[in-house]
Amino acid sequence: MITAALAVMVPLLVLTVALVTWRVTGWALRPVEAIRAEVAEISERDLHRRVPVPPSQDEVARLAVTVNATLDRLEAAGIRQRQFIADASHELRSPITVLRTQLEVARAHPDPALWGELVSGALEDTVRLQDLAADLLLLARLDTAEPAPAAPVDLTAVAREAARPRGGDRFPVEAQLAPGVTVRGSTLWLSRLVRNLLDNAQRHAAGRVSLSLRVDEERGVAVLEVSDDGPGIAEADRERVFERFTRLDDARSRDEGGSGLGLAIARDIASGLGGSLSVQDAPGGGARLVATLPRTA
Repeated sequence: MITAALAVMVPLLVLTVALVTWRVTGWALRPVEAIRAEVAEISERDLHRRVPVPPSQDEVARLAVTVNATLDRLEAAGIRQRQFIADASHELRSPITVLRTQLEVARAHPDPALWGELVSGALEDTVRLQDLAADLLLLARLDTAEPAPAAPVDLTAVAREAARPRGGDRFPVEAQLAPGVTVRGSTLWLSRLVRNLLDNAQRHAAGRVSLSLRVDEERGVAVLEVSDDGPGIAEADRERVFERFTRLDDARSRDEGGSGLGLAIARDIASGLGGSLSVQDAPGGGARLVATLPRTA
């Protein structure tokens, strides 16, 4: 009798436990399914959408918050990418338009007396296009998040070479370089970092540009500083100057203010090598750009 009862009750009990477990598990995983379904519907055009966050303060709720934070970053990256493409297109369109106009004038007026001026202007705009294309290519490489070059580099030698007189320099560079400062990185990247900082200082200086390199033993970093005696950079603009295609009011001219990519590239290089780049007030007025880079042992 007992055996018969157990033969009937045990399967029923097992079935009941299985049914309750299935229902409870399904109820517990319902928020997870809602998150999964919402994420499955989000495409590159719907990055503004967010997954529902359950009211419970458990792991599932934290998962939903993390997913939404990831979507926030993806949306911000998408906005930056679209803005970058729009700005790059605008910057490329201007020299291309001028170059085309010069060529059309040369074809419409085949006067040899005008050719020298037209060719010089066309060459200048071609160089601008070439420089801008090189900057965009470097930014694309920096944005790929590939591992930064990590070979030991003599930063003193790099800075000394960059400070040598160049044809486009407005003022000689006053250099004070500590000897034998070695950092880990790429000679090409570090040279570009120093040159971009010097180009920016030359563009805004009133009569003096200085370059210094020292070692901060306490923090174990090399400190590269480029100063000028120009109008300086207002406190409110000291982060904005590192945004791509940014020109401040005194540098809006494309001929005098550059493409607005120099400082953005310099900060990306410093960050990619594990360092930083910031703006300070220069002694006696003007701006001082300070780059810190980890030293090698």
